[in-house]
Amino acid sequence: MKAGMIGLGAMGEGMARNAEKAGHLTGVYNRTAARAQSLAEELNVTAYPEPEALAADVDIVLMCVSADQDVLAMVERMAKTIKPGTVVVDMSTVSSETAKKAAAMLAEKQAAFLDAPVSGGVEGAKNGTLAMMVGGDSDALEKARPVLEAMTSRIMHMGATGSGQATKAVNQIMAAGINQAVTEALAFAQAQNLPMDKVIDVISGGAAGNWFLQHRGPTMTQGSFAPGFKLALHHKDLKICQSMAKQTGASTTLIDMTITDYELLMAEGNGDEDISALYRLKAVD
Repeated sequence: MKAGMIGLGAMGEGMARNAEKAGHLTGVYNRTAARAQSLAEELNVTAYPEPEALAADVDIVLMCVSADQDVLAMVERMAKTIKPGTVVVDMSTVSSETAKKAAAMLAEKQAAFLDAPVSGGVEGAKNGTLAMMVGGDSDALEKARPVLEAMTSRIMHMGATGSGQATKAVNQIMAAGINQAVTEALAFAQAQNLPMDKVIDVISGGAAGNWFLQHRGPTMTQGSFAPGFKLALHHKDLKICQSMAKQTGASTTLIDMTITDYELLMAEGNGDEDISALYRLKAVD
């Protein structure tokens, strides 16, 4: 089964490498052609000049791009050449409505679309340990599963098209809450002049322990915010969550607060830092 990857950013490159390692990847496409060419030469796969060419040549299209308009633009282009029976797996984080629009475009070409956003950050993409939440046809998922298992440690079928993105929205809201809690608590600990390495170690082993505290606590308290997940991208995701929540009347208190905080940091030029840069607003000078 031939698979091609569209989008070779921080997440996409790691996914592509793991798909190639498992023997599934035959080609890549990236908007910046030099990036695709470099990776293709390293992995001994094809660098496609256009998404239309990739779509015409593979059985499974893997896609990871930044925004809703990018997803729809790529799908529109692929629909010109895609073969019936092809499965497009979109691992971007976009709205449920965008997923439904993309699925409808491909259905006209007898191709399947799975909205399959992931969680686990750059580390998960690199290590093949992502958690994937999938919306769409279950038979299409089973066809793509051997390829997806090369990039993930958990795949969960959530239901109809759009349900994968809705589940990812839950994840992004929860990540915002964890970020708020961890950054504020560690800023409090630092203001108490506690030994931060010991605070992080002991709390990580208790009921309040979590991945973010364990992996980002040591770096944020040292003023290092190299991105695992860029703040500006989480801001984009939370704006999607905000819109979805308002459609149903769900609470947006946490979402609104985090968006406001992120916009302050983005205005200061910190949008490309890790989301743990929220610590900048919490720490006492």
